Amino acid sequence: MELKLIILDFDGTLASTEEANLGAYILALREEGIELDIEEYKRNYFGMRCPEFLRAAGLKNEEQIDRVRRRKIELYPTLFDSIKLNEPLWNFAQNFRAMGGKVWIVSTAQRENIENVMRYLGIEGMVDGMLTSNDVIAPKPSPSAFLQAMDIEGVTPAETLIFEDSPVGLQAAEASGASYIKVVL
Repeated sequence: MELKLIILDFDGTLASTEEANLGAYILALREEGIELDIEEYKRNYFGMRCPEFLRAAGLKNEEQIDRVRRRKIELYPTLFDSIKLNEPLWNFAQNFRAMGGKVWIVSTAQRENIENVMRYLGIEGMVDGMLTSNDVIAPKPSPSAFLQAMDIEGVTPAETLIFEDSPVGLQAAEASGASYIKVVL
C-alpha cells in the first residue's frame, strides 16, 4: 500500500514546546494560588487537553478553569524562546508533500497556540490540514481525530503514518489502525 498521508502531533513531536507549555501552566496556576507539581504533571497529565488537565488536577469551578486556560494562552508566547522545531521530521514531512503526499497536524492543543508557535517558527501555512482540540469532540486517546483527518483526505489507515510522542497520543495512533512512530525530542 502506498503512503499518502502523514499525521504529525504538534507539542513534543513537531516542536519542543513542553518547557514553554509547562511554564505557562505554572505561571497561570500560581496566579490562582495553586502550585503545580511538575513531576505529577509529566507523569499523569502530559498530552491532555487543557480543560481536562485542569479538572483532573483538581479545579472544579468552570469559571476558574476558563480563566486559567485563557491566562495560559496569554502567557505562552512569552516563553517561545525555549521552543525548537524538530527539523529532521519537518524536512521529511515537507519532502513528502513535495512528492504529492499530504501532511496534517492533529493535536490536543488549542488551535491558537499551534498557530502562534507555527508563526514563530516560520512554518505557518505549510501543512495540508489541522485538527485541534477546537475541532474534535473525543480527545486522544480516542483515535477519532486521526480517523477524521484520514476521512477528509480519503485515505485508509494502511495509507497513513502517524508521528506521536505522548502516551495518550500513542494509544490513539495504535487504535486508529495506522502505522505510527514514537518521537522522542
